[in-house]
Amino acid sequence: MLFGKTIVVTGAASGIGARTAEVCAQNGAEVIAVDLRAPKVGVAGFVEGDLSSQAGIDAIVRQLPRRFDALCNVAGLSGAPGAAPTVAVNFYGLRALSEAAAPLICEAGAVVNVASIAGYGWRANLNRAKSMVAVAGFPDVAAVLKEHSVAEAEGYPLSKELLLLWTQLAAHQPAFKARGIRVVSVSPGPVETPILGQFRQVFGDARVDSDIAAAGRAGNPSDVAPVVAFLCSDGARWINGTNIAADGGLEAAVNAQVLGF
Repeated sequence: MLFGKTIVVTGAASGIGARTAEVCAQNGAEVIAVDLRAPKVGVAGFVEGDLSSQAGIDAIVRQLPRRFDALCNVAGLSGAPGAAPTVAVNFYGLRALSEAAAPLICEAGAVVNVASIAGYGWRANLNRAKSMVAVAGFPDVAAVLKEHSVAEAEGYPLSKELLLLWTQLAAHQPAFKARGIRVVSVSPGPVETPILGQFRQVFGDARVDSDIAAAGRAGNPSDVAPVVAFLCSDGARWINGTNIAADGGLEAAVNAQVLGF
């Protein structure tokens, strides 16, 4: 499915990122892994990189191939390190990397963002999300959060709300659209990865257990990685600017509760 393609995967050392790198390689792609730690799975190349600052982004981009077919933005923080670091990595760093890498992505390529069901509230918080997405560049994230009165516990869901809104906007921005680069997102529900325990600390056991019950079971990286890989393929060439819920039906359950049907 991905034969002959070169795909960059962030967060490739563990969890969904590691499985995504593995699935892409199994489907014929050369994978360039980006992470703070070297991945255990076999990849064509490794870039040690930190998404938490503009300097870190610049260092990553200098080491990327001069041409590649897709960027999979999987790396992220759970919210446990605090709101500012989480929003910095999960949104502003991800966006900065995508925009800086856009000239390197082949025409008709793709940017695939791993969002989350936790970003479900982006519509209800639209004005805040619009304002924060409109902040250009890689800002002083702590100052942006203070300006928008963001509570410490909101860091993770907020980061995913911003990402879901930006995915739709970016699909129509010239840097991507003019070259036929698709921008899409995938939203998992609760997934058995090393940071699931951190999600329990951030959201509480009751919330996590309720989500797992609504989905029927917790997911695993193999439930999500093939969806990310598919969105990098030519088979997804007409999928753009949208979000795919890979969550075992959790979003449907939340819709039924929130919308009352």
